[in-house]
Amino acid sequence: MQKSSTDNGARHANLKMLAEYLGLSPSTISFVLNNTPGRSIPETTRARVREAAEKFNYRPSMIARTLQGKRMQTIGILLPELGEGYHSQVLSGVGDLLMRKDYFYFTVHHRHRKELLDAYPSLLRSRGVDGIVAIDSHLGEPPPLPTITVAGHTTMPGVSNVLLDEEHAARLSLSHLRDLGHKKIAFMHGQPFSSDADTRWLASLKAAREFGIEIHEELMIYLSKDSHSPEISYPGIRKLIKSGHPFTAVLCFNDVAAMGTIRALHEAGLRVPDDVSVLGFDDIQSAAYQVPSLTTIRQPLQRMGNTAAQMLLKKLAGDSIPESIVVEPELVVRESTAPARREMRKRQKGTGAA
Repeated sequence: MQKSSTDNGARHANLKMLAEYLGLSPSTISFVLNNTPGRSIPETTRARVREAAEKFNYRPSMIARTLQGKRMQTIGILLPELGEGYHSQVLSGVGDLLMRKDYFYFTVHHRHRKELLDAYPSLLRSRGVDGIVAIDSHLGEPPPLPTITVAGHTTMPGVSNVLLDEEHAARLSLSHLRDLGHKKIAFMHGQPFSSDADTRWLASLKAAREFGIEIHEELMIYLSKDSHSPEISYPGIRKLIKSGHPFTAVLCFNDVAAMGTIRALHEAGLRVPDDVSVLGFDDIQSAAYQVPSLTTIRQPLQRMGNTAAQMLLKKLAGDSIPESIVVEPELVVRESTAPARREMRKRQKGTGAA
């Protein structure tokens, strides 16, 4: 038998070359390499095919798979940004599951820009993506592909969602601060483009009513900066300190905002938690290593991403999946919260920020 010129591995073999080398039909080789179910092919033949494919660096044509109506084993992931924190941990959970299932994935970030959120689903479909996982992304309409959202908070036909129980999270936060004796609490509202902002705020309002905690407008901080660094909360906290309104705790929108809060308090000569307690949200990887370490609400971020990926693969396989899966938060108590101190009022009145 005459061997193909691909024996030296210098270039990729195609299906026809592989078939000639093995003396098998191209369809048999395709069935083996695509793990096509219902085909009675001896294991010795399967082993020969896999060995030859590796020897000649054979890669199946993705274009051919598309033309044959087969899945590309590729997923598109939408998220606002790439970086340390909430999004990266959810992405890690999605990616770990997809790698175990031999799926490839594209990641695209949109910075909450509507024109990109509108365009990306169709662009991903044109590149052969089988489905989409959308993380913290405001989708204007159901994408043209099977889609699972994480923290989507919007009901769309055919789109399932993985959500945190925000009301339980708010109760955990406020009950912790209440039990420590905090009554003058500064509340933080997330940026309007964050998919969690309104839901988390409404949950906080409900929990505050349940616990008899007053929310004072002069102690409200509204985040607006299009950033995911600690700078998002820093100006608001400095403004609050300069206002002279007394407070003994800050309920932050997320851990990153808590870091900016601690920095602003430190610069004003206020100690955390001796003077002001700070409570975060998410439990990102660096939360435990801040000084002081953050008391926070833990979202099981990697598990949420893993669950979203599992749901999408089930959907692609034709299995039924629920419209939503709600996961439970956990209060993680560390060093940034402590009992409220009465002398805080006097201390804050004498504090000014440059």
